[in-house]
Amino acid sequence: MFSLGYNTVAEDVTNVGRIDLTLITETSIFIFEFKVDSKEDAIKQIKERKYYQKYLAENKDIYMVGINFSSVEKNISDYQWERV
Repeated sequence: MFSLGYNTVAEDVTNVGRIDLTLITETSIFIFEFKVDSKEDAIKQIKERKYYQKYLAENKDIYMVGINFSSVEKNISDYQWERV
């Protein structure tokens, strides 16, 4: 993403934990949480820890994106997204 001109922050630190990946564009901010073989809802973690609060003053659309990977299929098994 960085090579495309987007600002990316891996392990983005907040006061309650670390965001797996943050992608910042001119108009939007995407907060990614990744899970492997997990039944836990990745978006639920973003909401519970309020990772998005760090960016509320940015005056940009904020999206929460949860992605689950399957270690058996070696691929994305599920994803969800919501706008804050």
